[in-house]
Amino acid sequence: MKFKIVVFLCSFLSLLSATAQVGNKKDVERPKLVIGLVVDQMRWDYLYRYYDRYTDGGFKRMLNEGFSAENTYINYVPTVTAIGHSTIYTGSVPALHGIAGNDFYLKENGQSVYCTEDNTVQGVNNSNNAGKMSPRNLLTSTITDELKLATNFRSKVIGISLKDRGAILPAGHFADAAYWYDETGEWISSTFYMQDLPKWVKDFNAKKLAQKYLKQNWNSLYPLETYVQSAPEDVYEGRFKGEDNTSFPINTAKLSETVGMGLLRSTPFGNTFTLDMARAAIENENLGSNPAGVTDFLAVSLSSTDYVGHQFAVNSAKVEDTYLRLDQDLASFFQYLDKQFGKGNYTVFLSADHGAAHNPQFFMDHKGDGGYFNSNAVLTDLNGLLEKEFGHAKLAYSLRNYQLHLDHALIKEKQLDEEAIKKSAIKHLRRLDGVAFVADMDDVASASIPSLLKERIINGYNYKRSGDIQVITEAQWFSGSPRATGTSHGTWNPYDSHIPLVFMGWGIKHGATNRATHMTDIAPTIAALLHIEEPNGNIGQAITEITDKKN
Repeated sequence: MKFKIVVFLCSFLSLLSATAQVGNKKDVERPKLVIGLVVDQMRWDYLYRYYDRYTDGGFKRMLNEGFSAENTYINYVPTVTAIGHSTIYTGSVPALHGIAGNDFYLKENGQSVYCTEDNTVQGVNNSNNAGKMSPRNLLTSTITDELKLATNFRSKVIGISLKDRGAILPAGHFADAAYWYDETGEWISSTFYMQDLPKWVKDFNAKKLAQKYLKQNWNSLYPLETYVQSAPEDVYEGRFKGEDNTSFPINTAKLSETVGMGLLRSTPFGNTFTLDMARAAIENENLGSNPAGVTDFLAVSLSSTDYVGHQFAVNSAKVEDTYLRLDQDLASFFQYLDKQFGKGNYTVFLSADHGAAHNPQFFMDHKGDGGYFNSNAVLTDLNGLLEKEFGHAKLAYSLRNYQLHLDHALIKEKQLDEEAIKKSAIKHLRRLDGVAFVADMDDVASASIPSLLKERIINGYNYKRSGDIQVITEAQWFSGSPRATGTSHGTWNPYDSHIPLVFMGWGIKHGATNRATHMTDIAPTIAALLHIEEPNGNIGQAITEITDKKN
């Protein structure tokens, strides 16, 4: 009897001790707000190319206070906007998350699909197709979805971007809202999220800020002779419609009367306008002040850098000016966040969806090797060859995303040998100038291609949404007509795939790593920081070096 009493007392005391330990355990700490900043088309070297001209409060602040993963790469092809935003927020790749391009084809029927198109919804504050958008084509969850699930949907998530895909894909399936820019100069959304715009968005639109910014005109922030980038403007830069040159100052007030309010996207003011909207969302949606005490998430994509880059190319004073202005905008935004939440009470990360190549003609004019892979001309010539060999026209219908798409319905109808067609196409494509490798998507693993390229091709290949044959061009070649102005992206090369990745704020220690990291590592890193589950298609690894001791 005494033995039983002793055992009972020991068990009871142990239970009390364990209960006390549980009760004394601190709550899991998290930031009030996470802000994701994706700078569209930002090459990694832009962190340092203009470093001497940056202010102390923008990019420099992130580098000097935050943690930089200096060797972060995109680990798939093609490197384009929709895939980049999807991959950053899912930790996954097109093979799994299904966003195989900005536009892609469904292999079963050859139907062209825009990444966020959704004809089951309607635009809000928009009556045309620009509002018929949602994340339904995204096949995996995002880190923003997982935050929603982890807090039983109490966290608030909002996506903002001039581009629909830059707002919708990061915000995920469970977002409270996503807002993108319309040709009218106003922010719009879709019925996937809401039936009507909130009053604060209507009030924000009523300010007509887009018009006000364009009336300022675009001149260089500093004396033009002090700019590092000064490639001859009329040779490599694209002109605005109706303009006979690209020189500063650019009369955006006059241009907007003929080009329309879409012009804002191709000026640095588009980024300023986007961050204005981000501030308005924080204040009016009480982001970071969640009554449930949980973390909120604001996904912001800054798109004007992409529009400016495409038009004017890497070695342009317009691109340099855009980044110098963005730096000032970021400094102002960070000061606002400090005032709103207190320094160190929010976490921000900055990355890019892809980089950009030098204009090939610029590269060649400086005695470098490069060129233009004219996809339309190549496709026409290839179809002519295949018609002679197999007796039917247009057996391939696209070379989109550097992938050849065969017309499977026609091949099946005419009972043609698909393998023979692919072999013939590959043989022809391999002979072309500017082509480094060509691979059958069904046989990439055994192809004579460097292993790094194999991995990126396989990661980018979605059987239902990608082409049949992958073309890898030589360095500094990209799809376009000879002597095309501006720049593009989409390849595996470092200029397209080496991206910035900097974390700053709550839970982040100061430092850097030079080890190899990947775009797919961003989502699991945020998941680890927030102590929530990774997105359900994640293949990345958390960058554990970023955290300070309190995590």
